[in-house]
Amino acid sequence: MSEKKEPSILDGFKAFLMRGNVVDLAVAVVIGAAFTNIVNSVVRGVINPFVGAIGTKNLDSYSSCLKGPCEKAADGTVTSGVMILWGSVLGATLSFVITAAVVYFLMVLPMSKYLARQEARRKAKEGTHEVIEVTELEVLKEIRDALVAQRGSGHNQS
Repeated sequence: MSEKKEPSILDGFKAFLMRGNVVDLAVAVVIGAAFTNIVNSVVRGVINPFVGAIGTKNLDSYSSCLKGPCEKAADGTVTSGVMILWGSVLGATLSFVITAAVVYFLMVLPMSKYLARQEARRKAKEGTHEVIEVTELEVLKEIRDALVAQRGSGHNQS
């Protein structure tokens, strides 16, 4: 009798790592981390100066005092009172929206258009294949009908 050897933990881990999803996810995380630097640079170099034209260039400085008196230390930490730092939330929201827009317009939209074109080509190819098959079927039916008619007319002459 042969005994089945149970897969080891390392074999299971190796199988897990070799799945396509894990590799794709790892690539996405690395690209996302690099992409974050680009988005942060756009926010600091483009968005913040536009906001700075209205107020200050640093969105983190926008805040409201919920329970006063509110005081901040030189390093930005709240020393007294309850302060809502809505500027940092606004900055993070802008970073998210910019990231989502860039990912959508530079990656998702072109890829979906490309996949739609590929699907249309595939369907067009299948459509021509079906037309050819239907045409061949019609020709075969005509040949059959001609043979039946020929056999019938030849049979009557004998």
